[in-house]
Amino acid sequence: MTDKKLVLGMGMIDGYGGLYGAWRAPHVDPGTYADVDATVRHARAAERGKFAFLFTPDFPAVRGDVEHSPLSNLMDPLIQLAAVARETTSIGFVATGSTTFQEPFNTARQFKALDVMSHGRAGWNAVTTSDPAVAANYGRPVAERAERYQRAHEAIQIVQALWGSWHEDAWIRDQAANRFIDPSRLRPINLQGQYVASRGPLAIPPSEQGQPVVFTSGGPSPHLLSIAGRYASGFIAEVWTIEEARAQRELVREAAREAGRDPDEIKYIPGIMTTVTPTVREGLDRRLRYAGDVIEARLPHLGAMLGIELQPDRFDEPLTPDQLASAYASPSDPRSSNALAVAREGWSPRDVLAHGVIDFHPTVVGPGKLHADHLQEWFEAGAADGFWVTPDIYEDGIDAFVDEVVPILQERGIYPTEYPGTTLRANLGVPRQYGLDPRITASER
Repeated sequence: MTDKKLVLGMGMIDGYGGLYGAWRAPHVDPGTYADVDATVRHARAAERGKFAFLFTPDFPAVRGDVEHSPLSNLMDPLIQLAAVARETTSIGFVATGSTTFQEPFNTARQFKALDVMSHGRAGWNAVTTSDPAVAANYGRPVAERAERYQRAHEAIQIVQALWGSWHEDAWIRDQAANRFIDPSRLRPINLQGQYVASRGPLAIPPSEQGQPVVFTSGGPSPHLLSIAGRYASGFIAEVWTIEEARAQRELVREAAREAGRDPDEIKYIPGIMTTVTPTVREGLDRRLRYAGDVIEARLPHLGAMLGIELQPDRFDEPLTPDQLASAYASPSDPRSSNALAVAREGWSPRDVLAHGVIDFHPTVVGPGKLHADHLQEWFEAGAADGFWVTPDIYEDGIDAFVDEVVPILQERGIYPTEYPGTTLRANLGVPRQYGLDPRITASER
């Protein structure tokens, strides 16, 4: 038993799930993309499993093969999460919002409104944006990296200043004295940066957790670490091995120390993709059934990852002893070591890929115990404070994880049996904050 508990978030990337082809499953309504009631249903299933938050990435542009695969977004994360907030009681909401194309006042207003509406369950994943398709939708050129991150610093500080501009004791609500607000406690912030500015104040009171929780996501670039170290309470990561995760988590924690913060204030949360089935074979067959065409297309790439030539007429047979002897993990692809480990278990190339070795995150396929073992190993190795989980097919994959994995984690004493509190901050285990962090120096403001 341990006092420290891991945190789980549920990745809501669209209405269907993380498995390519999930929308084609016969038990899935193909119209789910536009069905907010389905999002509510999925959120309630995650809440039953004591998930701390839903995480919604956002890419405000159309991309990919939309003829054959769904749009990898919620229609509008904040609007849909507002609907979900009315139908849930404990789970939090971490929505992505770009500092590059959104004005700080709008960001501050929308996220704090969601925070108040949900009684302190909102979080903002603050990211920069460099994709030309997104830039074109906003009618702007792609800015240079230095400009994007300078704007991000300015935007986050302005947003937090706006969140604190309605002071916690400003709302008097004294009917007898005819005093609604103390005007001395609701004042402009008058912040002007090189790229963004706002006068304020923001006409929204504090929530039960004060203000939304700031997250950030991506790889460990110096620019992003600077953002994380100063402002973030959650870091959404994309890593494939324990060694890679431990190294990246330490970089994040060191960035917090350099900013004068306690590194335990930042929760490092890598991703995991899940297929929960009674046996590994059943899980592989499920994945092949709906993503087989994509897996077929990836078979040549698997050979490059392993440094060997794979013959098309042997895609369904295990690698030969000679192939296994000469195979190696490509140093240019961090996923290769996982692929090689699965191949050495005796699976065919097609089954190796069905294990999700080229997915966006480590993938676990099979009984709940395998999933619990993966989470526990990473957690106890200091590679994660929690995970954001993307089930293969939401319609039954969330319930399968909650029913088959969560009880094992609870029995092992590393996952809560009840929500620790009523707010996102309480359920993440991060401190309360209202307005700008006073540890940010005057020169940085």
